[in-house]
Amino acid sequence: MFDVVVRNGRLVDGTGNPWTHLDVAIKEGRIAAIGRLDKADATAVIDAQGQVVAPGFIDPHVHSDLLCLRPEVHKVKVMQGITTELFGQDGISVAPVSERTKPLWQHQLRSLDGDIGDWSWNSVEDYLNYLSISNLNGNAAYLVPHGAVRTLVMGFAGRTSTKAEAEEMRSLVENAMEQGAVGLSSGLIYPPNLYSDIEELTEICKGAAKYHGCFVVHIRNESNRMLEAVDEMIEVARRSGVRLHLSHFKVAGQANRRNYSIALKKLEDARAGGIEVTFDQYPYTAGSTVFHSILPPWMHDGGTNRMLENLRDPDVQSRIKKAWLEDDSYENWVRNCGWENIVITAVGSEANQSIEGLNLIQIAETRRQAPEDAAIDLLLEESANITMVTHWGVEEDIISAMQHPLQMVGSDSIFGGKPHPRLYGTYPRVLGHFTRELKALQLEDAIRRMTGAPAQLLRLQDRGLLREGYYADIVVFDPDKVADRATYERPLEASVGISHVLVNGEIVVLDGEYTGCTPGQVIYRRV
Repeated sequence: MFDVVVRNGRLVDGTGNPWTHLDVAIKEGRIAAIGRLDKADATAVIDAQGQVVAPGFIDPHVHSDLLCLRPEVHKVKVMQGITTELFGQDGISVAPVSERTKPLWQHQLRSLDGDIGDWSWNSVEDYLNYLSISNLNGNAAYLVPHGAVRTLVMGFAGRTSTKAEAEEMRSLVENAMEQGAVGLSSGLIYPPNLYSDIEELTEICKGAAKYHGCFVVHIRNESNRMLEAVDEMIEVARRSGVRLHLSHFKVAGQANRRNYSIALKKLEDARAGGIEVTFDQYPYTAGSTVFHSILPPWMHDGGTNRMLENLRDPDVQSRIKKAWLEDDSYENWVRNCGWENIVITAVGSEANQSIEGLNLIQIAETRRQAPEDAAIDLLLEESANITMVTHWGVEEDIISAMQHPLQMVGSDSIFGGKPHPRLYGTYPRVLGHFTRELKALQLEDAIRRMTGAPAQLLRLQDRGLLREGYYADIVVFDPDKVADRATYERPLEASVGISHVLVNGEIVVLDGEYTGCTPGQVIYRRV
């Protein structure tokens, strides 16, 4: 007697192989049998006639580190078939911290990861243990965040590290890997990571490489200096021996489009030279991050509180405005995309909630200010607790990267306010818009990029494929109907076409409805 049998579907196993007519039987959380199981007895039977049965989707770039603890909020992920997520992104996350650095990160991350009140953990081990006894919709793995490690050693100092400091950071990375992290992350446009140099990055990556972990990185520039930024990361991987994974691969700004193919060739050449490099991508022509990232790097020295203090200085404001107009040495969203393409998605206070969904030109008009003045005032009014969407590219470039063999799908989804539609729609959008409608991908290859490929990145030995003995993370969907419905104007619209989702053998989505089941597990690094 099996717990669940999924019958009559077209099984796509996550390897890229063509679909087959096979049933799947589940017992005690794992796939017990795959074959023609017409006569098998089970407590529950799912009839997948006319539908695809695939491994649960693995999202390699999310910001669910805190709100995964709110299942009724976090359910939007399993509703689109995501059964495993990779936390700890961009070098800015919730552990390791100390009693000194914890308040700094609680403030710094409020707009990105949400606010659940005080954190009861300090170490990575404490955090993962906390997750393991919590009610999770899906599974969670964790990256050691560079910024959290750096602040334990240097605070938010706006300078490069000494050799001794970098070695201490490496030791902390190794400690976190021993506690169960699967890799290391950094975001080189975010403080304090942005102050690091290639020597520091190489040293800390050696700590991840020692435990066969990956280095997942938001590169230093994704626009006019993107090629140099890619070169920097390839060199870090070459020196350290770490496996390299580039987050949300893109080239922002119309003037930089020519660099897309050049950057992809650099990754291919790195592979040919023996460096294991991959990248993820969300299927949209706009990104989303914290609003204070529009400020030049020198504004972040000392952390958020000092940034806000400095922002009140009229002379500093003048320097910022000049940088927005002229400085191309950093990821200058204002210069590269324009105020009209920067949209506020979430603010912390009720007083400014009416601006959610408006771009900075529209906001400036309502406030009777210049856009640059409105931006500075909003940062002060909200204590920098703001997120934004930036419109940066064209779909043609999205497709060219999507079809590359090193690509995998990742949402980079952020909760709150009027979020980027990728929170609700990433995976159905790939399956519907890009696979069924545009035929940019074959269905089996699209699923590989959501399952087997990220499982390989994370070295998951029993997830990401439909195999006997593997954990029963499974999604069932209608390939003719699956589609995203969320838009920039209406970003909270649920996707359609995902009928059933199982996590560790338990049904979390049944006939398109969330069951309230919370069987998610923490995935620790394998020794």
